[in-house]
Amino acid sequence: MFKTVLMIEKALSEADVELVTTLHGDEKVSFVVLMQPRGKQDELLRALDDVALGHLDKAVHEHDDANGPTVVGESLEHSLRHLRESGAEAVGQVVESQPLDTLRRVVEETGADEVLVLTAPHFVEEFFHRDWASQARHKVGVPVLKLFASEA
Repeated sequence: MFKTVLMIEKALSEADVELVTTLHGDEKVSFVVLMQPRGKQDELLRALDDVALGHLDKAVHEHDDANGPTVVGESLEHSLRHLRESGAEAVGQVVESQPLDTLRRVVEETGADEVLVLTAPHFVEEFFHRDWASQARHKVGVPVLKLFASEA
């Protein structure tokens, strides 16, 4: 069985589940999902991304998004349920802080084969190598693949 640590920032869509569960063909996959919703820490970089992508309405209203503990927990459970329904094994946790340290610990504890980082495009963060995938490549001893989440 292929062991994957999956880092996400929002609930997985059906397209996201299909993408991550079919990467290895017919081989069985187990997922440890680490969910850290985007917080205040990089608000300026995200606003610049939104402006660069022409999403001015998102840049102005990002603070209106509901990312409270209940919503985050429900999003994680939704994602785990859909991964399991697709035939994969899946467990997960919400990451409150230090996502990369948690990622390294989980990779070591589970003997993961790979890390998948599934996020929306964050061009400014990527340019400065502040995105999760760029940073994770220097922290874990397994391949790290960055995938873009579905807009749905």
